Amino acid sequence: MINIVPIIIGSISLIGVEVKLPLTTLLTINTSKGYIMCGALDIGLLNEKLADRKIIAGRAVGVRTLQDLLDAPLESVTFEAEKLGIIPGMLGKEALIKMI
Repeated sequence: MINIVPIIIGSISLIGVEVKLPLTTLLTINTSKGYIMCGALDIGLLNEKLADRKIIAGRAVGVRTLQDLLDAPLESVTFEAEKLGIIPGMLGKEALIKMI
């Protein structure tokens, strides 16, 4: 099952997506510039093999809900996210604000 949920940060509306799979749930919250995602996101792949795409993204591990994703510190981020001042340890919602 796929759920698309509005996520409000301040006056900005973002899109949260939950994809229920057997034994796991994929989570992502998107802005027009980038996104944060659960531990399924492969930051190494984005930085190395897809570097030409300049993807702005962050990864949080151990999250089970979209609210967890907002509140969790990011475990890793892409090089392009770092250029915006997004760093590991930053909360998901803080990173999203920098992506707006």
